[in-house]
This record gives sequence, structure tokens and C-alpha cells, in this order.
Amino acid sequence: MKKILNLLFSRLFYVGLALLIQLIWILTLILMLNNYSKYVSAAITVISFLAVLKLVNKRINPSYKLAWTFLILVIPVFGAVLYLVFGKSRIAKKVHKQFLALNKVYEKEMVGDLSTRKKIRKMDKNIANQSYYMESHAHSPLYENTTTEYFAVGEDMFAAMVTALREAKHFIFMEYFIIHRGEMWDTILEILEEKVKEGVDIRLIYDDMGCVTTLPVGYYKILQSKGIKCAAFNPFRPMLSVIHNNRDHRKIMVIDGYIGFTGGINLADEYINRASRFGHWKDTGVMIQGEAVWSFTVMFLQMWTVVTGVESNFLDFKPDTFHPGEFSSDGFVQPYSDTPLDNETVGENVYLNLISKAKDYIYIFTPYLIIDNEMMEGLSLAAKSGVDVRIITPHIPDKKLVFILTRSYYSQLVDAGVKIYEYNPGFIHAKSFVCDDEVAVVGTINMDYRSLYLHFECGVWMYKSKAVMQVKNDTITTLQYCTLITKEFCQNQHLLTKGMQSVLRLFAPML
Repeated sequence: MKKILNLLFSRLFYVGLALLIQLIWILTLILMLNNYSKYVSAAITVISFLAVLKLVNKRINPSYKLAWTFLILVIPVFGAVLYLVFGKSRIAKKVHKQFLALNKVYEKEMVGDLSTRKKIRKMDKNIANQSYYMESHAHSPLYENTTTEYFAVGEDMFAAMVTALREAKHFIFMEYFIIHRGEMWDTILEILEEKVKEGVDIRLIYDDMGCVTTLPVGYYKILQSKGIKCAAFNPFRPMLSVIHNNRDHRKIMVIDGYIGFTGGINLADEYINRASRFGHWKDTGVMIQGEAVWSFTVMFLQMWTVVTGVESNFLDFKPDTFHPGEFSSDGFVQPYSDTPLDNETVGENVYLNLISKAKDYIYIFTPYLIIDNEMMEGLSLAAKSGVDVRIITPHIPDKKLVFILTRSYYSQLVDAGVKIYEYNPGFIHAKSFVCDDEVAVVGTINMDYRSLYLHFECGVWMYKSKAVMQVKNDTITTLQYCTLITKEFCQNQHLLTKGMQSVLRLFAPML
């Protein structure tokens, strides 16, 4: 009863109700017009057909096209309206133009050191090609002079974040998908308030859609009153709009220009197991210190300029500005970002590069396994070629329908020789890859359509860095708490579950 009352008085309930009323009104109006005149009916049919023609000629994922084409043709009025409102995978034109303009400014500075590029090429051409892709198509340079530290659980990363925040002297930049008031956020907020009084420049961006159930409306104003510069990405309004389809899913913390954090960990208590929602919450992150933090600073400042309209002299925030000494190095580090503003699926391509170039093994943590044909074929071919492919997913889900859909992909992968494990103690929220004791990626990018095609995301690619073996060791340890998925398990699922999976697979790109 308490949960029902909380829902009825929540922001999400009223927003959802407003959206539903608008959708019903639009559909009712179109149906009335459709029944009123055969000419209107014919016009709707033509519009639906033209929408399909435009859709199939777009340079987007074929699975995405198929799902929407099916819906539009089977239910012309309803399907066409839904596509016009929710189907586009691009953000508002004004925001798009701002990002493109800023890209031209930042790209001039985001050029890697040629000697570093030559050095990695001498070591391994295949690895160098992976790195070159990120630099040439995501404007993400390769760095040395950077150290890495991997965190196998959110609790450990939180402790490191608190230490770094307390030692901040000049500026703190934070960009997060979810903030939820509790022990984690309250601790951080207390530090931020202290640092404001010390004159530290603090800027925070949170995704308003991601925080629709965790923060009150206009929470950024509360933080601004405390002296914290704060803005909400894509402020959520109860209006049907395509812009709600694109979210800032990144998790970035930059301190004084030379300390950076990223990974799957948001600022909420379940990520550090202070609140139990789905058993033990297993998440991962990475801290980098040195020159590579510059890429995260640029990512943040670009988003800050677009969201607030306030420009900054980004050269004032370079890593060596407040760190006059030399930086240590433990390998090669390359932070990268992905956006829904272009036709380049950087997040997926980085993963595919790792999978296709693996020689001995590739181990993967992912909370969701909702993949397109390219990813399915890449994983299957690697396993069929003798690569030890292991994927760890949750046993206790956070979203039951998504969990059922994730399990629908098991059978084909298991048949190809991919080893899939479910984490028995609870929920895996980590997004980490490790390959051949050489390369690892830790970031925010899930193996699902939303992360790979619709959201703003980021990650860190590492070669020969300390964190690479830390990711591997964590995977080996975690496997001890997992159950291997067998062919028998896939075959013995309930008939009703299999039926639901078939339907969900058809609409997977929309979920």
C-alpha cells in the first residue's frame, strides 16, 4: 500500500499521466478524422507509406528500421504517430547545431601526440588500429603519462572519489545520469558545499530524465542556491517530444584537471550497496590520473556549454595547469565518447574491434544483452574461431521485461560456443571488457540499443595499463559466484516465456 501511495504522489506518475493523455488525444483526433473522410484515410495511409520509405533509407541500424516499419505497416495510425513522437534517434536540431559548432573548436586541440601513435604501432599494429579508429572518428587522442586504477565494486570507488574530492583545490566537474539523495550523494554534497566556501569552481550536470524518480523538479536551483553551478540536461517536461529519447548516460568526475573517474557507478546508494534493491549490486569503475584526463574535461565542458549556454576557456583546465610536475605512466590510455548526433556508432565499434581482434579470450560484464545482428555475429564468430568468449549478466534483474529479453539471446550465443554466466548474488551493472591480458575497456556503455545508438556515453580504452589485469582478475573472481548457462537451460524455459521473448525481440530496438 505504501508503495502504491508513493507512486500516486510521485513526479513520475503525473508526468506519465500527462504523456498518456496527450498520446490518447492525438490518436483520437486522427482516428476521428480518418473515419470522417475517405480522403483523410487515404492521406494517413500515404503518410505512413512515405514514413516507411524514409525510414528504410536512413543510415541507422537495420533492426531499428525493421521494428518501426513493422509497427507502422501493421497499425498505420498508431504506429506512425508513435514513430513521429518517439522513433527518431536524433536530438533537437538546435542542440545538434551547438554540438557540431563546438566540435570544430575542440577538435583542433584533441589531436594525439604523433610519437605516442608511432610507439604503439611498433608494439602491435592491430592494437594501434583499434586506437586509431577512436582518434580519427571520435576525436579521442591516445595518451601515455597516465596511471590507471580499476575498482571492482562501487564501495571502493566511492572511497577514492571522496578522498580526491576532499583534496580538490581548484575545480570539480561532475556529469551523472542518476543522482539520488542518500548516504552517497549526501556525503558528496557536504564536501561540495565545503569546497564552494574555499573558492573551488564546482560544476554539475545531471540528466533530468534519469533523475525523474530520484530528484524533485528544479533540483538544480537548490544546488545553485548553495553556490554550486548546476544544470539539468534535457529538463524533463510532460510533453510528447523526441528529445526525451536521447539521454546523457555518462558518468564523469574531473578534479583539478588531472584526476578523473568514470564507469557504471551513479551517485545513489544502491551503487555502493548502502541500499539493497536487487541483491548485491556489482558495479565497476576506473580512476585515471595524468594527461588522459584532458579528454574527460573537454567532454564535460562541451556538454556544459550546450546545456547552460555559458562558454569557458577550456585551455585553462588542462592537466598540467594545476599539476606542474611530470605525470607517471603505466601504459596507454584513451578516453572516448559516443553521441547520437552522428552516424558513427563509436561505442559498438570499439566493442566489435575488441571482439574481432581477440586472440585468446575476451571477458565481458554487461547488465543487458540486447544486441543487433552485427554484435551477435561478432561474438559468435570469435567463439567459433577458438576465442574464449565469456559474458557475465545479472541473475537478479532490475527490469523484468528487459531481463526476459536478455535471456532470449542466450540460446544462439551458447550454440556458437559463447559461455554465458549469471551473477547469482544479485545485479551486475558493470560495463567492462578485457581481452588477451592486453586491452580493457571500462565505461558507461551497455550492450543494448539505447546505449549503442541513442545515448551520450563514454569509456576508457586501456592497453598494457595496470587496470587491464585488474579487470581480468576481477572477472575470474566474479565467475566463482556465477552459474553457467547451458543449452538445457535455454531449451527448458517455459513456453509462455519463449512466447514473450519472441514478441519482445521484435521490438527490442525500442526498449
